[in-house]
Amino acid sequence: MPDPQRELRFPHRHLLGIEGLSPLDIAILLDLADEAVEVSRQVEKKRSTLRGRTLINLFFEASTRTQSSFELAGKRLGADVMNMSVASSSVKKGETLIDTAMTLNAMRPDIIVVRHAQAGAVHLLAKKVDCAVVNAGDGAHEHPTQALLDALTIRRNKGKVAGLIVAICGDILHSRVARSNILLLSALGARVRAVGPSTLLPAGLKRMGIETFTDMKAGLRDADIVMMLRLQRERMQGGFIPSAREFFRFFGLDEAKLAFAKPDALVMHPGPMNRGVEIDSAVADGAHSRIREQVEMGVAVRMAVLEALAQHLPNG
Repeated sequence: MPDPQRELRFPHRHLLGIEGLSPLDIAILLDLADEAVEVSRQVEKKRSTLRGRTLINLFFEASTRTQSSFELAGKRLGADVMNMSVASSSVKKGETLIDTAMTLNAMRPDIIVVRHAQAGAVHLLAKKVDCAVVNAGDGAHEHPTQALLDALTIRRNKGKVAGLIVAICGDILHSRVARSNILLLSALGARVRAVGPSTLLPAGLKRMGIETFTDMKAGLRDADIVMMLRLQRERMQGGFIPSAREFFRFFGLDEAKLAFAKPDALVMHPGPMNRGVEIDSAVADGAHSRIREQVEMGVAVRMAVLEALAQHLPNG
């Protein structure tokens, strides 16, 4: 008997963030991603969902993992994929984001995947083009597909998200991954904790219903999921931490700190990892780690998002 959620259409033309998605919208994407995992594990990985469609990856910030997974997702669905190298493009010669949007729009793409250093840039671009737009990360604002792949990893390992205690640890202040995960996991009924030094915990977390901890052991106590974040030094203006060595001593995840979480706790990290800064290699490569699985789920989630948005593409 088919899942009634699967029969429902994803109602949004773009995916600009987790904010604005209902729990049902999220469930539709996760169910599609579950199907995409099975497709990706077959010898024949190709589908024809996006045959004849054009997908442009427009990355103003470098990200090998995210860009390559969107490229692979597009190709597995049969799309023609173009990766636009912004570093060598006319944007470096002074072209504005709006100029770039209008130029790309004239090429009549069907979907544009955008990563940009400024929060809100993806929303601006979506207003200027006729095609579907996917946010692959905008400043410290959101990174919706990362949160979706994290939720998929959790659901496939734990069978649910609701009721789980998820401790998100580290540089939460500068992290778009943390923001998207807080919104998504809370929407699905998880108990989300934010753990880190006070200088890296943004104001307003408590208003969102998030428990905050400045002591790692207290924050990890009885956690089902421990999600580590990297220190984003490129976004830091000033002295947020004394040193990487001190940060690891108090907030780096090692086996001693992990012991405060539940015995079957999962360890996650969006990557790239700073080993010896926010996570110890023994934990990153250990039995609790699902970090490599997250990478596999990333391709599946991006296939799901592209397939969901394809429902709204014109056929004329």
